[in-house]
Amino acid sequence: MLINIQDIKQKLDAHLGEELTIVAQAGRKKVTRRRGILKNTFPAVFVVALDQDSNNFEHASYSYTDVLTKNILLEFDDESDAE
Repeated sequence: MLINIQDIKQKLDAHLGEELTIVAQAGRKKVTRRRGILKNTFPAVFVVALDQDSNNFEHASYSYTDVLTKNILLEFDDESDAE
């Protein structure tokens, strides 16, 4: 289990360029799912290039604290477990 932001960043660095699904809490009883490719990791955020067939915008950025607090879940195609 990932317990701090640095661990989360290191795990994401190992998955750069891979496809993933982001499951985000969008409010009360609402969940959004987006597919894309992990493009960049920065000290506070990471950037995902989204699938253009199902999204209106090209990129989305998320903070590592969203992963830590479980506001978003990351599902990589090559893994069966989620963050």
